[in-house]
Amino acid sequence: MAFPNNTMLRALFLLVLVCAAHAGGKAKESSSAPAEGGGGSCDGGTCDITKMGATAGDKTDSTKAVQEAWTSACGGTGKQKIMIPKGNFLVGPLNFTGPCKGDVTIQLDGNLLASTDLSQYKANWIEIMRVDNLVITGKGTLDGQGPAVWSKNSCAKKYDCKILPNSLVLDFVNNGEVSGITLLNSKFFHMNVFQCKDIVIKDVTVTAPGDSPNTDGIHMGDSSGVSITNTVIGVGDDCISIGPGTTKVNITGVTCGPGHGISIGSLGRYKDEKDVTDITVKDCTLKKSTNGVRIKAYEDAKSVLTASKIHYENIKMEDAANPIIIDMKYCPNKICTASGGSKVTVKDVSFKNITGTSSTPEAVSLLCSDKIPCSGVTMDNVNVEYSGKNNKTMAVCKNAKGSSTGCLKELACL
Repeated sequence: MAFPNNTMLRALFLLVLVCAAHAGGKAKESSSAPAEGGGGSCDGGTCDITKMGATAGDKTDSTKAVQEAWTSACGGTGKQKIMIPKGNFLVGPLNFTGPCKGDVTIQLDGNLLASTDLSQYKANWIEIMRVDNLVITGKGTLDGQGPAVWSKNSCAKKYDCKILPNSLVLDFVNNGEVSGITLLNSKFFHMNVFQCKDIVIKDVTVTAPGDSPNTDGIHMGDSSGVSITNTVIGVGDDCISIGPGTTKVNITGVTCGPGHGISIGSLGRYKDEKDVTDITVKDCTLKKSTNGVRIKAYEDAKSVLTASKIHYENIKMEDAANPIIIDMKYCPNKICTASGGSKVTVKDVSFKNITGTSSTPEAVSLLCSDKIPCSGVTMDNVNVEYSGKNNKTMAVCKNAKGSSTGCLKELACL
C-alpha cells in the first residue's frame, strides 16, 4: 500500500496478537484447548446460519448467529460445514478461533456485509486464528463496505494512524484454502495472511476503486508455502504484497489493475524482520497499475535482512507504470528518513519474458543501495516499450550488478 503499506506489517500483527490476547489470554495459551461446542446445533455436520437465527437483509444484525455457527462447527468432529446461503447478511466483527476438533469448510454462497460502525471493532472484521485444514469457498462476497469509512483513514499523513479493520485475516492457519469468493471494498487490507503455512488462494476476485486508501488485495508476512492462482485483483494499493519473513510463494495467472502492482516489501521498516526468499511470479498481467513487479525497501532500514531467489517470468504489462522496479530508497509520502543506511540485501533476482507497454518512460528502474548493491540480477528477453509520446523508452540502473540478454537495447543497462 502507498503508506503505511507493508511497513505497518509489524504494527498490524501486534494489533492482531494484542486483540487475541485480550479475547482469551496470550495467543499461545489460546491453542491449549479446542473451541467449545459439540456441533449439536447443526444438522449432520452442516450449520446453516439461517437456522441459527441469521436473517437476510441490510439492516438486521446476524453476527451472533454466524459466531454460534462457528462455535458449533469448530467443536464438532469430522467434516463440518458452515452454510451462508444466498442473500445479504449484516455482521460485525467475527472471531473464528481454534484449534477445531474437525475440519471446517465455510460455504459462502451469499454475501456478508461488514458493519460500518467502527466502534464495534477491536481490530479486524473476520479473523481466523489457529485453525488447520480450513476451506473458505463459494461464489459469495465479503463486502467490507469501505466507502462509508475510508474518509477516516489518516495513514497517508502519519505512521501512528488508527488502522481500520482488515476484511479477512488468517493467523497461524495451516493447510488452508480460499477459493471462488469475492472480496469487495475492504476498509483496509482485503486479506492478510500471517504466520501461516501451505495456503492456497485460487479463483478469487478482489475489487475496490483505484483511489481507495490502503486497500491492499492480498498481503502476507512470516508465512511459507503460499500459492495464489487465477485471481483477479483491482484495488487502491498493492494487488499482492509480500512482507518480511515470507518464503516459498508461487503467484500464477494473476491479473492486477488498478493497483500498485505485485510487491515484495516494504522491507526494513521495523526491527527483527526476517528474510524473504523463494518467490516466483509467472504468467501474470498488470493493467494500468502504478507499478509492475516491485521490490521495495527503506533506505533507513531498521533490520538486517535479505530478499533473494526471486523469479519473474512471462509477465505482460499493459500501460503499467514502473513495470520493473527495485526501489531501495522507498520513502512513502516523504515521512521516513532518507539516511542512506540501508541494511537490506537484494540478490539473485531474475526477470524473464517481460513484455508489453509502459505508461512511464522508465520501463526498468533498478535503484539499489550504494552501500549494499543489488547482485545477481538477470534480465532475459525484457521488451517493454513506453506507450506515450515525446519520450523514449529507457532504463535506470544504479548499483545493480548482473547481466541482460535478448532485451530491448534501451533496457540492457546491466
